[in-house]
Amino acid sequence: MLTILGFAMIATFLVLIMLKKMSPIAALVLIPALFCVFVGKGAHLGDYVLEGVTSLAPTAAMLMFAIVYFGVMIDVGLFDPIVRGILRFCKADPMRIVVGTAVLAAIVSLDGDGSTTFMITVSAMYPLYKRLGMSLVVMTGVAATANGVMNTLPWGGPTARAATALKLDASDIFVPMIPALAVGLLAVFLLSYVLGLRERKRLGVLTLDDVLEKEPEPETVLVGAGGGKGDTKVSVGKATGGAGSGTDASAADVSSSDESGESDESEEDDFQGLDPDRDTLRPKLYWFNAGLTVALLAAMIMELLPIPVLFLLGAALALTVNFPHMPDQKARIAAHADNVLNVSGMVFAAAVFTGVLQGTGMVDSMARWLVDTIPAGMGPHMGLVTGLLSLPLTYFMSNDGFYFGVLPVLAEAGAAHGVSPLEIARASLAGQALHMSSPLVPAVYVLVGMAKVEFGDHTRFTVKWAALTSLVVLFSGILFGII
Repeated sequence: MLTILGFAMIATFLVLIMLKKMSPIAALVLIPALFCVFVGKGAHLGDYVLEGVTSLAPTAAMLMFAIVYFGVMIDVGLFDPIVRGILRFCKADPMRIVVGTAVLAAIVSLDGDGSTTFMITVSAMYPLYKRLGMSLVVMTGVAATANGVMNTLPWGGPTARAATALKLDASDIFVPMIPALAVGLLAVFLLSYVLGLRERKRLGVLTLDDVLEKEPEPETVLVGAGGGKGDTKVSVGKATGGAGSGTDASAADVSSSDESGESDESEEDDFQGLDPDRDTLRPKLYWFNAGLTVALLAAMIMELLPIPVLFLLGAALALTVNFPHMPDQKARIAAHADNVLNVSGMVFAAAVFTGVLQGTGMVDSMARWLVDTIPAGMGPHMGLVTGLLSLPLTYFMSNDGFYFGVLPVLAEAGAAHGVSPLEIARASLAGQALHMSSPLVPAVYVLVGMAKVEFGDHTRFTVKWAALTSLVVLFSGILFGII
C-alpha cells in the first residue's frame, strides 16, 4: 500500500504542476499532507515536516545568501564582461546563443554547485534571450542538462555519495567514467545546436538593428519553442517573482531578417543586455569582486567551511565593501528579496514533500518494490539495470535516498552475480542529467525562478532531453566497457 501511495503522490504532484492546476509551493505542501493522512499517519505530520525542514535548512540558508551575493555581483558589474564576450560570439544568432548557454553552464559547473551555476548562467544569458524573444525554457533546459552531466564531478556530490555508500574510492568511480561523461557532454552540445537551429528557424537570423528597433515585451516565456517549423509563439506569462507566478501576456513580435547578423562595434556597445549605465556599477572594485568570487569558489571546492557559512560571509563582505552606506545596502537586499523569498519558500515547501516521503516509509517501500521486480535473469546485467533505475529513482527521490538507501541493495544483488560494486557505482551516475530537473532539487528553483519560467513548462520541455542525455551516458559507458 505504501508503494502505491508513494507513486500516486508523486504522480499527482507532477500532473497538477504540469497542468498548472496548483503552484509548486502549494502542491509541495498540500499533496504530501493529504497523502500523509491517507497513510494513516496524519498525527505525525508535524514531526515529518520538522525533520524535512531541519535537513534542508542549511540548503535554504545557502541559497538565500548565495542569491544575495551573486545578485550584488551582478549589480556591481562583475559579469558584464562575460555578457559582452558571449554577445561578441553569439551576435544575434539564436543558434549561437543556445550553444553559448550550454558551454557557459558546463564551464561554471566546474565549481560543483548547481545553484551557483544557474545564477551565473541565467545572469549572463537571460538578457540575450529576453531581448531577442527566444524561448526561456530552452535556456533552462540546456543549462540544467549540462549541469546534470557535470554534477558527476567528485566534488559535485553523487560520486562522493556512491563512494561513501559502497566504501569505494571516488577517483576509482569517476576517472574511468570520464569518456562516457564526455560523450554525454557532447550530446548536450549537440542538443543545444539542434535546439538553437530550431530557434533560428522560428525567429530567423537577426541583426542587432532588428533587435534594437523594437524590444520584446519583458519577462516573456515562449512555449512550443525549440519545436521547429509550425510552432507558434504563445506566451505563458510575465512573472513578477519566482517560478509559478505570472499573468497572461502576448508574445513579443521579433522581426526576422535574412542578414548575416554581422554588425559594427557601435551596435554591440548599444546591445549590452545588462544596463551599462546603472548606478550600482563599481568599476574600481572590479578586481576585488573578481578575487572575492574566485576565493569563495575555491574555499567551497576545498571545503574550508560549510557552504552556507561561506556565502553568508561572502554576502556580508560584498555588501559592506561595495555599498558602505546603510541605505544602499538595504536597497540591494530589497532588490533581491523577491528571488530570496521565492527560492527559500520553495525549498522549505520541498521539505514537506521529502519529509513525508521519508517519514512515512514511502521511499523505502518504493525502493524495495523496484529492486524486487528485477527479474532473476537480469542479475549478470545489474550494471545496466542500475543505470536504467537511476533515471527514475534519482528524479523521484533525493540523491541521499538513492545512493544511501537503494544503491547498496543494488550492489549486493550485483555482487551475488559477480558484478563489481565499482560497475554498479559508475552506472548509478548515469541518471544525473535528469536528476538536476527533479522537483526535489533546490537548485532547479533557482534556475526557473531567475529565468521567470513556470516549473511545469520547464519540466515538460526538459525531461525528455535530459532522459535522452542520461541514456547516452549509460550506453556510452557500456560501449566503452566501463559498466
